[in-house]
Formats: sequence, C-alpha cells, structure tokens
Amino acid sequence: MIQAPSVAERILIVDPDTDAAAVLSAALDKAGYETAVKQSGESALKEVHGYDAVVTEHALEGMSGLRLVETLHQRVPMLPVLMISAVVESTLTIKAVQAGAYDFLAKPADTDELLDLLGEALASAKEMGRRVAASPDSEGSDVLIGNSRAMMKVYREVAKLAATPVTVLIRGETGTGKELIARGLYQHGHRAHKPFFAVNCAAIPPELLESELFGHEKGAFTGALKTRIGRFEMAHGATLFLDEIGDMDLALQAKLLRVLQEKQIQRVGSQTDIPTDVRFIAATHQDLEKMVDEGRFRQDLFYRLNGATIDLPPLRERESDISQLVDHFLVHYGKELGIDEPAITSEAVALLTDQPFPGNIRQLQNILRRALIKRRGYVIGLGDIRELLDEEKPDATEHKDSLKRLAEELVHQAKAGERTDIHRSIVQAAESAIISEALRQAGGNQAQVSRWLGITRYTLREKMKSFQIKKSY
Repeated sequence: MIQAPSVAERILIVDPDTDAAAVLSAALDKAGYETAVKQSGESALKEVHGYDAVVTEHALEGMSGLRLVETLHQRVPMLPVLMISAVVESTLTIKAVQAGAYDFLAKPADTDELLDLLGEALASAKEMGRRVAASPDSEGSDVLIGNSRAMMKVYREVAKLAATPVTVLIRGETGTGKELIARGLYQHGHRAHKPFFAVNCAAIPPELLESELFGHEKGAFTGALKTRIGRFEMAHGATLFLDEIGDMDLALQAKLLRVLQEKQIQRVGSQTDIPTDVRFIAATHQDLEKMVDEGRFRQDLFYRLNGATIDLPPLRERESDISQLVDHFLVHYGKELGIDEPAITSEAVALLTDQPFPGNIRQLQNILRRALIKRRGYVIGLGDIRELLDEEKPDATEHKDSLKRLAEELVHQAKAGERTDIHRSIVQAAESAIISEALRQAGGNQAQVSRWLGITRYTLREKMKSFQIKKSY
C-alpha cells in the first residue's frame, strides 16, 4: 500500500451524507491526512484552494459531482479528484474520468483501495501532472458492465483515448467483449454522432475481405458486376472497427498499413487514390508479437497498431463482476424470451462465480440464456446451473469408447485385407471428432476453435472442408 506522507496533506471531502463523510474523514485522518468536509459542490469550490486532493460523492444537491469534477479540472488542472458513488455504471465511470477525475470508486469505498489511489493520485500530481480528455456531448448507452478494479482500469483507458484521434488496439481473449469496448470508445468520442462500422476479419474469407474493406470497381474480378463502395469509404468521417485483425492475411495487412499512414485507399481494380478520414479501432485475441516472430503478421503494422492499447481482462479475473453480469443478462434475456422477473438463487450465482469460464462473457451469456429457456420463468437454482455446466464438459468415456469401436472395426478390415490406410483413417476420425466438439462448445466461433486447438484459421477451414463439417452450430 502507498503510505501517506510524513507531512500531512489536506484532503477535501464533498458529501451531503454527514455519516458517510465522517467515516471517510476518520479513515483518512487515521492514515495521516488532514481532512475537511463540505456538503455541496458550490461550497467546495469556494474553499478548494489550499487542498491537495478532493474526494467527492457523485450524488450532490445542486451542482452534480460530475459538474464539480469538471469545474475543478478547469480551474485547478493539477488537483487530483477521486469520485465515489453508490451507483456504479460504466458510462458514469467513463464520464467521471473524462471530466477530470483521477479514478472512480464504488461506495462504500474500501479504505485500503482508497488510500492506494489517493497516494497514487497525489504522487502523480506532484511529479508529472495529468492529461485528461474533455467530456463528449453525446450520451452513449451504458454497454459495459462491471465495477471490479480490472474493469475500472479499462474504463480509465477508454476515457483517456475516446476523444483522441489515435488508432486503438483492443487485446483480450475471445468472448471478453472487445466490440463493446470499441463501441465505448466510439460512444464517448467526438464522432459519436456519426455511424459505427464493424467488420469481423475472421468471419469473412480472405478473398472477399479486401473487397469488403476497400470496395471494387465494376469488372475488377469475376462476379464484380457493378462498382461497390467498401467500409473505409462508408466510414469516412466516422468510426471503423476491425475485429480479429490477426486473421488478416499479409497482403491485406500491407494495404491496411498504407491506409493508416497515408489516409488514402484504392478500390480493387482501380489506381485512383481516394482520401479517407476514419477513426480506426482494431481488436485481436491472438499473440501478435508471436505472429510477428513467425512472419504471420507485419512488424510495421504491429508497431502502428500497438501505440495505444487496451487490455481487456478475462472473466476469471473479474469474479466480483459476475453477479452484476448475471443480473444484467437475466433482465436482457428475460425480455427477449418474454419471461417476467427472471430470478436466480444466491447458491447458483456462487457456483457461477467459481467457474473459470474459458469462453468468458459469451459463455456466461449462453449458460444463462439456456437456463431461462429450460426454466421458463421459474427461479434458476443451483441444480440448473450445475446441469448446464456438466453438459459443456466433454464426455471423455464416450469419446474413448467411440474411438475404440472404430479402431476395432478398422483393424478387423486391415486383417481381412480390405484396407491398408487405417492409421490415416483413425487420425482423421479423431481430428474430425475433436473439431466438431470444439465447434459445438464454441457455438460455431471458428476463431475460438483455432485458438483452442493451436491451429490457424486457414488450417481449420481446410480441415472442416475436408471432413465436411458444417460451419454453424
């Protein structure tokens, strides 16, 4: 923990709740700080000079906490401000940091956590100051869920980067919600009044992705019956998000690099440069550094993308967020399925909290939706969740028995002189079974399967084609 300095620094607490303010003041006084309490933003502004930091409640009478933070940041840019609130939403957190708050804490604030952040904020203000983005005028919808420390860090990064024009790379495992973060950057940025375009590079065959992004001229290739505008042209003045950029082939990577450097594109089949002004956001679940070493991703493009990054934590590192996510998804899927007031027992939530969730939030969503479908309005209990979790586990005995029966049949055929390719056949059967099962558990997400199996998307597609495995589950 960062300790308070030997020379007492003065902290101004702004909170209309006198009891809560007294508890907070006592905790800071005990840690070696000198504190004072004000009940409104207006009174705080009159006496803010002479204080080293401010801790303010969001819900203030008269001037709001957000307005206070914004005003303090304008008048005293180097003054660290921490905001606390009993209501924790991603939009509020992002707006608070964008307005100038050093960080945002859920109320009641953990004392150790508050002291750590206060120490960091004071040290930062002394040594290097702070640069924060202005709050946007648009009111983005609250699409991000969670108030864990891991997600608070993500919100701070979103707040810092949203209103800037820089290219942002979002990194995280499949199913962690990278597109939601991209939309958060968009909604809280200066281009929120323009459209948001999203393209999943892993979902479009390589031979079609270039045309999807850059467009094509009539007659550029077989089947190009008319000129088509690509996503870069559509997103001129707006925001373009490329998901799973690690699945883009090297030739297209070179063209993307040219767009980022020169802000111009050429449609397929054309030599004419077309200016493009796009806020570009990319995401990947892959290890791009390893791909660069293996020659599968351009080093120059990696450096271009890696300047501003947001690392999205997996769900297993966000245990404290799971109950909030469960509540959110139950309401969402309850409306979708026409179920009034869906509920879940605390024991069932505890079991979910203990899961590693290799599929992250997407896996949690799938489990809850299936639970609601099975229960149809009844309370989801511990047994319901345990049953669904068991269904997701592969039945090793069943697979072993199936392969044993297949092996017996193939060896019998070989002994009878009916075939000599049993090794190849058993390997193909095992591969087919593994790929099919992985696709089932991933809900047809080929990018996830390729990561699980340690093979490229191209190899996976070729094997699916060879084994005649269907593409969707």
